[in-house]
Amino acid sequence: MVQHVSTAPATTAPGAPALDQLEKAGLKKHRSLWNNAWRQFRHHRLALVGLIVFVSLVLITYVGAMIYPRDKDYIDFMVTSLPPFQSWKYPLGTDTLGRDILARLLWGGRVSIAVGVISATVAITIGTLVGAVAGFFGGAIDSLLMRITDLFISLPTVPLLLMISFLFRDSFYNWFDREFGNGNLGIFVLIVLVIAALAWMPTARLVRASFLSLKEKEFVEAARAVGVNRPSIVLRHILPNSLSPIIVAGTLSVGAAIIGESVLSFLGLGFPSDVPTWGRMLFEAKDFLQLSPHEAMIPGTAIFITVLAINYIGDGLRDALDPRKTQ
Repeated sequence: MVQHVSTAPATTAPGAPALDQLEKAGLKKHRSLWNNAWRQFRHHRLALVGLIVFVSLVLITYVGAMIYPRDKDYIDFMVTSLPPFQSWKYPLGTDTLGRDILARLLWGGRVSIAVGVISATVAITIGTLVGAVAGFFGGAIDSLLMRITDLFISLPTVPLLLMISFLFRDSFYNWFDREFGNGNLGIFVLIVLVIAALAWMPTARLVRASFLSLKEKEFVEAARAVGVNRPSIVLRHILPNSLSPIIVAGTLSVGAAIIGESVLSFLGLGFPSDVPTWGRMLFEAKDFLQLSPHEAMIPGTAIFITVLAINYIGDGLRDALDPRKTQ
């Protein structure tokens, strides 16, 4: 007898679907925390617009200041107080001395944004360190650090900011001018340190609360049970799970730091006149509001747009890093 061998394809056994069947069924790939966060962030339209605006401002101020043809200190006495959009040579007009407002806006934007970002970074670092130590160790250390935090919170921020700048401004300028040949760098360092020293407290409280909650979780107990030392528990297990409030607080601190620098410069205790930050431009324009209102409106609008964009980014990050929200 001749046996007939079937050439039909073999059927897949029940319970063991083929790989192509899984792909057709739409099996989703595993996504990391940051992939999920970015996916959430993209659905927050205002946050996405804020990110695009802020990145554009950074690129415009840093790149534009290098390629713009006119210097920030160039004076043209023939076109003083020229309104915006009246001349191709001066797109945003000139101030009462005949200086190009666009050139000064681009140059000063670099300083204002750098002050905001660096001050927020220093404040977040201090706040994270204080909050992590207080939340992890607890007891007397926690009580001492939180009382210090309460002390700083109770201080009047703006008067203290003005007083410190008034007392140490000349000392920083002279020392940096003598040691590095750049006194303005000393003013920059002073403003960054003062703003950061008065802005780390909210982050410390957020990080402390997060550490108090996370150090009692099962994965931390498991790490202790297998003999992981304290620094590794803090840096590898607890701190990565506390990044959400830290990132959000850091983002919002940038806007607050930009406003802080603007307040100092507006009151005449920030950068000197040869450093045209946005706050300094407001300070110089306050006496000519009726004659040339555009001198104050242009840097004021730049500050407003920058801070608003950063706040929208912070709102988007807060929603994206919230584990209770899913898309």
